Order: sequence, then structure tokens, then C-alpha cells
Amino acid sequence: MNPAGGGPVEGLKQVSAVLVQQGHQVEVVSLDSKDEPGVAGFPLPLHALGHQHGGYGYAAGFVPWLRAHRAEFDAVIVDGIWQYHSFGAWRALRGGNTPYFVYPHGMLDPWFKRTYPLKHLKKWLYWPWAEYRVLRDARAGLFTCDSERVLARESFWLYRCRERVVSFGTADPGTDAENEKEQFLAAHPQLRGQRFILFLGRVHVKKGVDLLLRAFAQSRVVQEQQMQLVIAGPGTPALLAELKTLASDLGVAGRVHWTGQLQGKQKWGALRAADVFALASHQENFGLAVVEALACHLPVLISDKVNICRDIECDGGAFVATDDLPATTAMLDRWAALPPVDRLQMRRRARTCFEQRYEIRRVAQLLVSTLSESGVAG
Repeated sequence: MNPAGGGPVEGLKQVSAVLVQQGHQVEVVSLDSKDEPGVAGFPLPLHALGHQHGGYGYAAGFVPWLRAHRAEFDAVIVDGIWQYHSFGAWRALRGGNTPYFVYPHGMLDPWFKRTYPLKHLKKWLYWPWAEYRVLRDARAGLFTCDSERVLARESFWLYRCRERVVSFGTADPGTDAENEKEQFLAAHPQLRGQRFILFLGRVHVKKGVDLLLRAFAQSRVVQEQQMQLVIAGPGTPALLAELKTLASDLGVAGRVHWTGQLQGKQKWGALRAADVFALASHQENFGLAVVEALACHLPVLISDKVNICRDIECDGGAFVATDDLPATTAMLDRWAALPPVDRLQMRRRARTCFEQRYEIRRVAQLLVSTLSESGVAG
């Protein structure tokens, strides 16, 4: 439940809130201990089933609890794989009358196989007797876009899954734009009156923050316009130090601002105040922060490794480039050179894209329809 985990946790909160408003009952089971971040004050009934053991998250009480309570639920949705909660759900629910569904959340993307071959070998040893069975016996695997569904087939030759596409999304942030913007700028006064490019998300090697820094430094038009770059998100101390050194070596440290993780009004305020959102990711299953930007009328500059990039580009809310330095630099130049009227038009298209594709009520309805079509009563 730790909010630093990114999109899946936030997406769970958002879609569940809508489901509850529609009259459904939603409960959450987590393998967190009760004192983990995000557990206290969680907005739904939450069963935090004790201390995790190691990175795998083994919790001895999980399977007995789910076996004892499975008849109370019309369906179980498993968010994510490769940790004990997915295998434990299979152990508890196989052979019973309560169907379960699995969101892989991009964890079967072949990028991981190419980038971490030793980890992939370890996963192969685990795959046949655990995650393969989890997906094989699920009522359906729920993929957040068609690109994720197709890519998931490429990681393991032993693969069986009833595939369905159920989009992800977020709630409309509402109309408190000026207050949220002011809260962000009050906390970061050096950005008041500045045009800035915003990266918002976990600072991780796959997110291409180093690539964005290099492109920012090389973009002639960005430099001429004295634009700023804001990196907003949590990361390991070692990686953050490495990236800050890179910014210094590139000569742009004075125009790169590191805010750490932003939440609530500060997060929305950053999106309201930004000139454009940028994500030069090398692998991105969905990108909830991308959708949050669209909701705030904010165009996005994203790599073609963000799985939803083509839909947003088709709607006119994004520029898309390959995840390399020449293409990313050219994308920043292209954006910075746009006349103001074209930037305004792109903002309008970004918001329309959000409303038509990713607004959370649409997502919730699609999820309910998918469960119903898969035989779930209730």
C-alpha cells in the first residue's frame, strides 16, 4: 500500500472509490504489516495480514485467511505478479467457486528479460510452478492496453492466459486548479514565473531520467528559452546522487529542480503549473502519471516505450519519440518551438483524450462489464 509504489496502488484507490459509489462492496487484502506506509488511513476496508518476510513478501496468514473468506466475494482481483500475493491467491482459490482475475501491470514485458537476463533466468526457475499456473487458472488476465497484452506473450514460451484489455485511469482532479498551483509554487518559489518541463514519477533507471537530462541540456530551443526542468519523485539515494552529478557535468544543474515525491495538492499543483510533461521511459506499461497530466490539460512528451503512447498521439495530446538521445532532443525542440496558439490547442486535445479514454468512471464501468461478461454474478 506504500504510495511510493506508484500507479497500481493509486489506481486501486481510484477505481475502488468509484465502485463503492456505484453500490459495490470492495475490500483489500495486503501483505503489508500494519505499520507500513500507506496502511494507516487507507480509504477502504483493508486487511493487512502481518509482517512480510523478505522481498518476496511471504505472509503465513494470507492463504488461510483467503480460504476462510473466499465465499464472501463474487470475485478476487490480483494486482501484480512475482510476489507471494499472486501465488498465494492461486493456492487459496484454485478449485473453488470464487473466480480470480490478474492484472500483470506490465510485469511480463520482455524489456525486463533483455535488461536483467540473470533475474529473468531466476524467474524461469519460478515460472512453471507458480506464475504460469496463476495466469493459466485465472478467469482472465487483465491488461491495461493492447500493447501490454501482446508484449506479455514474449517473455516465456510456456504461457497460457485468457486475455482481456481493461484500461487504467484516474479521477478528474476537479476545479481547484489555482489553489493547487499556488500551493506548489509557494513550496518551490524559485519556479514562480518560470516555464518548466515536468517529470513526475519514481526515479528509476527504466524511466530514462538520465536521457531526459541529456536531451534537456542538448535542446537548443529549450536552452534559448531558459526553460527549467523539474524532477518530482522518489528514488534511491545512490541513483539520485548519480543523476545530480550528471546534471552538474552537463552544465544544467542550476535549472534542474529536485522536489522529491509530491502528493495530494502539491502533485496536482505541479501538473497545473508545468508547461509540458516529459517521460523518456525505456519501458512503461501504462504510465498513470501520463494520464494525470492529460487530466490537467497538460500535453505529454513521451517515448514510444510508453504502451499507451499511440492512442494519445492519435488524439493530439502527445509528441512521441524513440528512447534515444537524438530523438528525445528533437522532441523537446519541437515542443519548445511551437507557437503559443498551437500549445494551447494541444492542451485542449490532451484533456479531451483523458475524458474519452482514461476518466476513472469509464474505467470502472469497463472493469464491471468485463467481470460480468466473464461470468461473475453480483
